[in-house]
Amino acid sequence: MENNNFVLTVNSKFTHHIESEYLNDLDLIEVDKGKYHLIKDGASYEVEIIDVDLAKKQVRLKIGHEKFETVVADINDQLIEKMGLEMNIAQQVNDIKAPMPGMVISILTEVGKTIEQGEPLLVLEAMKMENVLKSPGDGVIKSILTKTGQAVDKGDILIEME
Repeated sequence: MENNNFVLTVNSKFTHHIESEYLNDLDLIEVDKGKYHLIKDGASYEVEIIDVDLAKKQVRLKIGHEKFETVVADINDQLIEKMGLEMNIAQQVNDIKAPMPGMVISILTEVGKTIEQGEPLLVLEAMKMENVLKSPGDGVIKSILTKTGQAVDKGDILIEME
């Protein structure tokens, strides 16, 4: 593992800086799916991963009988924060816009459907290539403002979500 520094925030209060070498030195053994045995500084801990949200870089853990919510920030996250460029990736998606001019080849969803992040919504042909537009977040399809075979310009709203 390359030498990286991570910032671990626990329960939105406690922040701890961790070097990757520290992680390599942990005595951690998986005893069951999502359950681990950890020995640190001579103390033994039972660790269970409750939930992982990769998009938000959040991990909910149970260590012994206590639950913890953690957020892991790698070097890129730290640089983005330092530069003031952080964005709320958990924000609700309202509009799906055409990223380029093209022709709508196929609509892969319908009004009222609940959509998850990464789910294909429609196919747009541009420069003789088919591009699948996927949902950048979770939501419900409120309206579809385009039709199959319709030409669209960059920035046109294709789908409204709520």
